[in-house]
Amino acid sequence: MKKVTIAILLATVLVLSTVGMASAITDGELDGDGHPHVGLLIFDIGGVPQWRCSGTLLSPTVLLTAGHCTFGATSGRVWFESDVQQPGLGYPSGGATSVEFCGIYTHPEYDDNAFFLHDVGVVELCEAVDVDTYGTLPSVDQLDALKTGKKTTFTSVGYGLQKINPVFVEAQRVRMVATPHLIMSNVPGFTGDFSLMLSNNHSTGGTCFGDSGGPNFLGNSNVVAGVTSFAINGNCAGTGGVFRMDRQNVLDFVNQFLD
Repeated sequence: MKKVTIAILLATVLVLSTVGMASAITDGELDGDGHPHVGLLIFDIGGVPQWRCSGTLLSPTVLLTAGHCTFGATSGRVWFESDVQQPGLGYPSGGATSVEFCGIYTHPEYDDNAFFLHDVGVVELCEAVDVDTYGTLPSVDQLDALKTGKKTTFTSVGYGLQKINPVFVEAQRVRMVATPHLIMSNVPGFTGDFSLMLSNNHSTGGTCFGDSGGPNFLGNSNVVAGVTSFAINGNCAGTGGVFRMDRQNVLDFVNQFLD
C-alpha cells in the first residue's frame, strides 16, 4: 500500500475482495460526456494492477496526474468511458478501449515521504486519444491572485469514492463532477505554497480516494489549476488538498512532454 504521512494521499489501492470501491467525487453529479478528456488510470507493478487514479489529457498522448500515482509504477492503462464498470471493458487489466502507457514519469524532486511537495506525474500513451478538448496549464503563479471564498470555484472531476464513512459502498467506476470553492490558497505547516485547499461538503461536493491526479479546473474553464492530491482525514470530509500546477518547476516538468 502507498505510504500515508501528515496528509492522506488519495490513490485507491485495488482491493478485489471484501472492501468495495465506490463512485467518484463526494456529493457530486454524474459527469456523462462533460469531460471526455478525463480518464480512469490503473497502475501496475510487474504487470499486476495495484492502484487506480484519475488524470487529464493535455494532448492526444500526454496525460497529467499526481506524482504519488506514477511513483513506483512500471506499467498501466487508462479508460475514458464515463462508466468504466460497463461489462466488456476489461478493467483492471485492459480491453479493446483501454490505452496502455508507454512512459510513466514523476517529478524529479518527488519524495514519497512528503508527496504533497512535488505531487505531479505525467503518463505518455502508446496510442493517441483524440477528443474535442484537452486540459491546459495555468501561467506561472496565476493562482496567487485568487481570493478565498465561495465565489472562487473549481470543477473537480474523477472516478474516486463517493462515500467512505461509515462503510465503503458498492464498487462503481463512474466519472463524476463537483464544484468546490477555495478555502485556503496555501496550507501552513507542511505544504507551503504548493497547494490549495478546496471545500468538501454536501453543498459543493469534493474529492476522495481514487480521485488522485484528477483535475481541478479553474471555474468552468479547461485550465487545470491543480491535481487532486490529499485529504486531512480518513473520511474525506471538510476540505480536499490540491497540488498546484502554476509553480515554475511544475510547469517546466510537465511542459517538457508537450514541446
